[in-house]
Amino acid sequence: MSKPWPKLLLCYVIVLFVGTLLGSLIQTQFNLAALQSLGVGISAEVRLRTSLQDLVNFGPTYALILGASFVVSLPAALFLGQWAGRFWRTPLCALAAAFGLWAAIRGLDAVAPMPTLIAATRGTTGTLTLLASAALAGALFGYLTNKLVFDREARHYTPVLALLIACVGFIPDSPAWATGNEPVDYQIEVLAENLEHPWSIAFLPDGRALVTERVGRVRVLNADGSLQREPLPGVPAVFASAQAGLKDILLAPDFEHSQLLYLSYACGTRKANHTCVSRVRLTDNGLEDAEEIFRAHPPKMGNAHYGGRMVWLPDNTLVLTLGDGFDYREQAQYINNHLGSIVRLNPDGSAPEDNPFLELVNARPEIYSYGHRNVQGLVYDAENERLISHEHGPRGGDEINIIEAGKNYGWPVVTHGLDYTGARVTPFTERVGMVSPLLHWTPAVAPSGMTLYDGDLFPQWQNSFLIGGLASRQVHRVTLGDQTAEEHEPLFAELEARIRDVRTGPEGAIYLLTDSEQGKVLRVTPSNP
Repeated sequence: MSKPWPKLLLCYVIVLFVGTLLGSLIQTQFNLAALQSLGVGISAEVRLRTSLQDLVNFGPTYALILGASFVVSLPAALFLGQWAGRFWRTPLCALAAAFGLWAAIRGLDAVAPMPTLIAATRGTTGTLTLLASAALAGALFGYLTNKLVFDREARHYTPVLALLIACVGFIPDSPAWATGNEPVDYQIEVLAENLEHPWSIAFLPDGRALVTERVGRVRVLNADGSLQREPLPGVPAVFASAQAGLKDILLAPDFEHSQLLYLSYACGTRKANHTCVSRVRLTDNGLEDAEEIFRAHPPKMGNAHYGGRMVWLPDNTLVLTLGDGFDYREQAQYINNHLGSIVRLNPDGSAPEDNPFLELVNARPEIYSYGHRNVQGLVYDAENERLISHEHGPRGGDEINIIEAGKNYGWPVVTHGLDYTGARVTPFTERVGMVSPLLHWTPAVAPSGMTLYDGDLFPQWQNSFLIGGLASRQVHRVTLGDQTAEEHEPLFAELEARIRDVRTGPEGAIYLLTDSEQGKVLRVTPSNP
């Protein structure tokens, strides 16, 4: 009697191939359908090319997910089938395969940084379609095992599938980051540590500084650099979860007179949350008179992509960056909501009269630009009178842009990045009517925080944009022309730390915030002043 293992393995390989093929095609069509809902035309040639690209890039990731779920679910179905009878093996395999994939998707979504790993499963229809494809592959497995493997041997060969999980491997992309540094002529001093995910720093006229912690605290750095033990009371209620929490802190233009501060943060609950801005007054007792002046609409589920950077324009209007909420990326192309936009506000939160969409029916009057993914760097370049931002792409496609009123910056219709699974968000990298970035990073560096260095301590870096890298764990130095960008040597890679914020201090030093549960405030000065 021949051994059943080769036949069983052949069945497994066949159904994994079929299930991966179907799942990849489904993922592609749902992504393309989302673009079509935005009015984007998809030709047959583009559809075919994108489907083939996703098979190459998304297929291996999906095969890993599907294969691991099959290793558990299909042996269980075969085990039950030997007691229920041969007739029930095929439907049991179909049901088990669908349930196994559902459990794998839900488990991955629970532990992954993003709310939804596989974009097609953002909605019920996409989820059910993927599960149906897994069920079809499972049914095929039941049929093939009935045809190719003897029933009487089932109790002996079902354990072999459990061993296949040891053969499933995944090697993630390992991009080689640039590591060259200019000659070391600086020293790095630790001012504060053990901060819980510090996010932003603002300098007070009296020499002190305020630092936000994502969990919802505002800390005080004394003029001598020491950290006050207790956080300031009076912070508005913050929704803190994963990427959600307290974000930026910004002094009012008339702070010395008014003592007013602006805080951006996530507010609400996991099922209904927003990016919010409150105006508070700094007193000897902490933060008082908190007043919410802006709340992004509509509310969204999840805990990712809030933007949250703020800057003042010369006309004393406040610019705030927002995110697309991750699972709501197509909404970044609509101006009837705030998702995926940059907004411009008066100091009281109202919309300025010259905002670009103020007169349009159903448009959100606060919107200044749209088509963004997750904007976490913002600087006003006073010398050149331009607003500069950077934003996170998915797996690659991080961008630097010059922001102009009323412009569409493309997300998710155009991007240079892939989704985290390797699937194509879109087949397009540029499109008429949408602004292309001055510079994009692929692989992603995960930019966060940015300063236009104008201090005197480092003349070689003057007029450079210093941009923190979360994934690259270094600071990127970039210079911008009118429509060009050039990246220079990376800085501070020896820290090997996620850089959340970069600021120029009033004395010309560079301040860095490192992003971790034991985050630090660092000050960079010349080693030979």
